[in-house]
Amino acid sequence: MSKIMIVAPHADDETLGCGGTILKLIAQGHEVHWLLVTGMSASSGFSKQQIDSRKNEIYRAAKVYGFAKVHELMLPPARLDTLALGQIIDPLCQIITEVKPEQVFTAYRNDAHSDHQIVYDAVMSATKSFRYPFVKKVLAYETMSETNFGLKPEDGGFKPNVFIDIGLYLQKKLEILSIFSSELGEFPFPRSIKALEALAHIRGAQCNAEAAEAFMLIKEVS
Repeated sequence: MSKIMIVAPHADDETLGCGGTILKLIAQGHEVHWLLVTGMSASSGFSKQQIDSRKNEIYRAAKVYGFAKVHELMLPPARLDTLALGQIIDPLCQIITEVKPEQVFTAYRNDAHSDHQIVYDAVMSATKSFRYPFVKKVLAYETMSETNFGLKPEDGGFKPNVFIDIGLYLQKKLEILSIFSSELGEFPFPRSIKALEALAHIRGAQCNAEAAEAFMLIKEVS
């Protein structure tokens, strides 16, 4: 089975974008790693209560998923644009080199959140075929509240060309999402259980499945 890296700008992005896929891949026996780019810290302006709460959420989510390992870069949330891109690329490359994943999932570049854009660019640098030939596939996932609000006039929008059936894993995905209680709201808030479930069924209807997650294939080497 293959090694797979899930890159998340913030804890919960991975669940919003590909939680069902993660569960499916792990159930199939793949070695799945979770790479969190940002993290709450006192130096980033977060209280001890916030930091402890987020640590607990990450621990609980990782345990339910069954990740092979959780990698945390602990860069400042919502402030990646204050860093030189090399400060993000270098530690990301170190982990990619260490794990040697065959597949990498990352956030969509034209999301509304600047952290997502920067992480996407860093991932593209950290998966160059001539430096990291073991990476055979890179996919971008959609993140409710970010992808659907990335309203750049020059962007053609998130146009998925890969769909993964998560019918057997949707409910567990939603249960894991509930762990990140501080990030959720009541519908019609986009990061809500109802909105995520609705999106899964819409994506399912697009590929003749009960529920699915959608991705844009960025690169595949075969």
